[in-house]
Amino acid sequence: MKLSRYKHDSPFSYALGATLSYELLKTNPLLIQRVFLRPNIKHGDDLEKILTEFRHKHLEIIESSKAFNILNAKDNCLLIAEFAKPSPKLDHDTNTPHIVLVNPSDAGNLGTIMRSAAAFNYRNIAIITPAVDPYDPKTIRASMGAIFHLNIEQFQSFDDYLATQSDNREFYSFMLDERTQTLNAIAPKDNNYALIFGNEASGLPQDFARITTPIFIPQSSQVDSLNLSVAASIAMYHFNTK
Repeated sequence: MKLSRYKHDSPFSYALGATLSYELLKTNPLLIQRVFLRPNIKHGDDLEKILTEFRHKHLEIIESSKAFNILNAKDNCLLIAEFAKPSPKLDHDTNTPHIVLVNPSDAGNLGTIMRSAAAFNYRNIAIITPAVDPYDPKTIRASMGAIFHLNIEQFQSFDDYLATQSDNREFYSFMLDERTQTLNAIAPKDNNYALIFGNEASGLPQDFARITTPIFIPQSSQVDSLNLSVAASIAMYHFNTK
């Protein structure tokens, strides 16, 4: 199988680094296609333990400097796992909250949101396209492997997402509107809700205020707005502790 740099339409992606590769191994080893090891390096105890785990799964470890050059891996990247991109579906159980990201454009933000989602026990993220690629190695790296613990489903529109949801799911959009309530005033009665966030630059269209409950996070006047990943993390923590 030929090795090439990651492309959006490729069926494969790459976990760049021993930590990310090991996280993938723990969560879904059947996705792994090949494992590349940087040649002529000293194996520390931690790396050797990880390599042993890969061998226990009968995965061949290929020493190849070419693989690291092709994938533009940093010098401190010693291990790469090539894997088949999954196509998970959201869990639509009525006791399962969703995160909905409308047109996110930054890999770092998306990866950080994934990491916070896993930390605060959110397992389902809906992404409304166009959007940054969740399986771009940059996104995976920013998630610190949290992506492998999540169900991520992409939809061409918010309406497409709505069509898959039950009528009693509550939708909370983070935006400014005359109907907007402060975050502290919201206390969901159960986990059958979705938290909706817009694009980093443009936010959510005003139409969302008519079909959802708009919310804002109180802040000082010294900044215009919070970073998307920061706002999403605050919201997830707030709702998770209610």
